[in-house]
Amino acid sequence: MLDSSVPLILDEKFVNARNVVAAREAWVETLDTNTSDVGMITLHPDVFSVCPRMDIIHENVVWQRKYKMVSKAHTKTKPEVRGGGRKPWPQKGTGRARHSSIRSPLWVGGGVTHGPRAFTTQFYMLPLVTRIHGLTSTLSAKFAQDDLKIVESLQMASDEPGYIEKLCENREWGPSVLFVDDTDLMPRNITIATDTIQHMNLMPVYGLNVYSMLKHSTLVLTVGAVRRLEERILYHLNRPDLTKANATPFKKQN
Repeated sequence: MLDSSVPLILDEKFVNARNVVAAREAWVETLDTNTSDVGMITLHPDVFSVCPRMDIIHENVVWQRKYKMVSKAHTKTKPEVRGGGRKPWPQKGTGRARHSSIRSPLWVGGGVTHGPRAFTTQFYMLPLVTRIHGLTSTLSAKFAQDDLKIVESLQMASDEPGYIEKLCENREWGPSVLFVDDTDLMPRNITIATDTIQHMNLMPVYGLNVYSMLKHSTLVLTVGAVRRLEERILYHLNRPDLTKANATPFKKQN
């Protein structure tokens, strides 16, 4: 924990940022009921200040909702339907149309042709560039709507669930909050406090995704999570193996 009596200014010079977009600044808060703002932090404009693409956000949400879906609808084909082993009538001489089995798809109660089969997955891989731009669009939208908060750390003075609920209520963070840290080893107090609260969740920064951010009213990031997020997203935005069609409109300066 840093000394809260000293103003905290976390300013960085971004060498690969576009000149047309100014760097964003945000207040750094704490999870203490006595003090709120302890300083300011500079955010990279290519991560937190892009124009939100609603179509890309929608593609990410649909992808995340579908890759968990497994269809259990099942229909039986002709060999799987019970009965129908005997030919209903002779091939010739009756004047009727020829049939080999009463379980043919042409008959009522017969098998189904090209019907749904059980345990069919809806998984497909979304392109990497679409996933990256989905993160930047969602983060920028959250920041523009004042639904993105940055805290010094997730250290709290109490492990009571009422403490974190009262804190979120006083700061008007909404009914659901997602806390993100740069490590998966969360502090003890906040882990115990949010364990029984369904609308408050903890997540490491490497698991942050579009669906989880939209599912919660407020996104709370630690300073370490912000820097780690910027590092990974900027790495992928400036990857040399991206094609010209998917490349970002700026180039990394040497």
